Amino acid sequence: MALKSRGLSSSPKVPRNTTVRGNNLAFGRIKSILLDESHPRFEELGGWNALGTIEFETVATPNSSTQLLPTAKPLDPTFRSFPLINEIVYILALPNTDIGEFSTTKTIYYINTVGLWNHPHHNAFPQNSNILPPAQQKDYLQTTVGSVRRVTDQSTEIFLGNTFIERGDIHPLLPFEGDKIVEGRWGNSIRFGSTVKNAPNTWSTTGTNGDPITILRNGQGVQTDEGWIPTVEDVNNDDSSVYFTSTQKIPLEASSINDYFSYKNNPPVKPNEYAGRQIILNSGRLVFNTTEDHLLFSSKKSINLNAVESINFDTTGPVVLQAGEVYLGSKSATEPVLLGQSTINLLQTLLQELAALTNILSSQIGVPVGVLLAPTSTQAALTNTTINNLIAQLNGLMSNSVKTV
Repeated sequence: MALKSRGLSSSPKVPRNTTVRGNNLAFGRIKSILLDESHPRFEELGGWNALGTIEFETVATPNSSTQLLPTAKPLDPTFRSFPLINEIVYILALPNTDIGEFSTTKTIYYINTVGLWNHPHHNAFPQNSNILPPAQQKDYLQTTVGSVRRVTDQSTEIFLGNTFIERGDIHPLLPFEGDKIVEGRWGNSIRFGSTVKNAPNTWSTTGTNGDPITILRNGQGVQTDEGWIPTVEDVNNDDSSVYFTSTQKIPLEASSINDYFSYKNNPPVKPNEYAGRQIILNSGRLVFNTTEDHLLFSSKKSINLNAVESINFDTTGPVVLQAGEVYLGSKSATEPVLLGQSTINLLQTLLQELAALTNILSSQIGVPVGVLLAPTSTQAALTNTTINNLIAQLNGLMSNSVKTV
């Protein structure tokens, strides 16, 4: 086979110690999952070609022998949702890489984690819950029909993996009619939603029902420890988020707006008052970086840079500002900036003429003949010296880096 010729392992066949027959579904409890080369069966199962492969035992007939546990590969190679230890997944047998030669050969695959607790954080249930402390037994065994698991002590004794520690403050998203939601285990999510009038969310105060909105959120911010209670996105509380809106108004508390006092007319609508098509990025820090080409900002109206402390420009190259008018210091500025070189040329001509005049005056003859005309000559000599010093300093008044037209 082509895969074998490149040194890749073909899919593991259905082992004898499973109850999967044909394409019938079974349910398997995760006992281990291959995520890196530290897994004891890494090479046996196919190395890196076996990422996501699980060892499991069937829920109906838990493994009690010393034989190797059966394994299953992820069914979907494009959308990966890796289960945790003690979570339960669907197990099914389907064709493998030998399908071209043996149409009846099957491999075991697994799909969706069974949502026992209907919670994105984890849905694990141990095989033997009696080994847990009484508080945890209540969490896992004494929940009534229709209720959810409520971990109130911020801990669990269920083994979920080598690094996965259960947190009691992770809340599922509250859904609204028509939503499509993808949720991670740690308060990260994507909501493909819409305006839903009179719903407990922050984006449905404007527009009409069905206006689309997409919210990408990473980290749900500070929450209560009652992780079984659903929550909604909060642009001001979540760690990082991106909002794609159509008609919605998002109550973003901008760090700085300064009433947009630099505008003479038609200042921008404040972020928490604007309703319409926009993209909002909100986080503790934003970095825009290019590695090959330009970073371009384009706006139908204005580009506003607004900061609490300062606005800085750092570059080893030139800063080019091309505009119809430039106002420095105030939007009401009226005093024009002088043209440096032209001003220097004018002053230089003036001072040279004055220098010539004072030079003549300083040597003017008075009465009697041969006696200098005082005090004109004395003052002219002093002024001539000053003027020549000013002429020497003129070129130093011009900036070496700032140019204007």
